[in-house]
Amino acid sequence: QVELEESGGGSVESGGSLKLSCTISGSLYGRYSVGWFRQAPGREREGVASLSLSKQTYADSVRGRFLIYQDNNQRTLYLDMIGLRPEDTAVYYCATSEYYSRGLDPAQYKYWGQGTQVTVSS
Repeated sequence: QVELEESGGGSVESGGSLKLSCTISGSLYGRYSVGWFRQAPGREREGVASLSLSKQTYADSVRGRFLIYQDNNQRTLYLDMIGLRPEDTAVYYCATSEYYSRGLDPAQYKYWGQGTQVTVSS
């Protein structure tokens, strides 16, 4: 069992920055892939960034603006976001998988946090 809790969401103006954190506790065997996902109102949940075996994967829409990384003990996952745009507005979730290289498909992830709201105004 893995438990996740996101923090760091908020409201910023277009072009602003935010840093999301995800505290991960529980089994080490449930976090071989970790990722950030988001869901905007009326839209499906989508993958934003993932990390597995030191390989980072990004959605085209955020590549070059977002950075995913973990602390050394793999208990905190981060998402640095710069150059935020109104279309980045969504609830952001962190998630983990018991398998490696799960990529950006939400269906591949088993454990989820409750989400944190990010709102970007124009």
